[in-house]
Amino acid sequence: MQIVINGSSMVPVYEQLMDNIKQQIISGELNEGDALPSVRKLANELKISALTVKKAYDRLEEEGFVVTVHGKGSFVTGTDMALAVEARKKSIEEEFAVSVERARALGLKDDDIREILEIILGE
Repeated sequence: MQIVINGSSMVPVYEQLMDNIKQQIISGELNEGDALPSVRKLANELKISALTVKKAYDRLEEEGFVVTVHGKGSFVTGTDMALAVEARKKSIEEEFAVSVERARALGLKDDDIREILEIILGE
């Protein structure tokens, strides 16, 4: 399992970890029944707190992407792809909302924000 964490990102590490795992589930790199690395092992590999990994795994379980079996570990569940894609859309929507709020705080009007988005989409 390949996980990339950006230490300089404004996105919390646990969310980056969740996004990495969700993307691998959606893309089919991780399949139903696949075991995720133990909390301790993944924390050591990524050089992050075990509590951060635990928080990511707990949130993934709340969202239905994984199931944790006490004493055995966390495993990928049979994910409804529509649900998985909707979760990704929600994440992007939240990122857009933060960006829009930042733009408004800098004094940009909605038309300016739309123009910026159109420029980005046109690239």
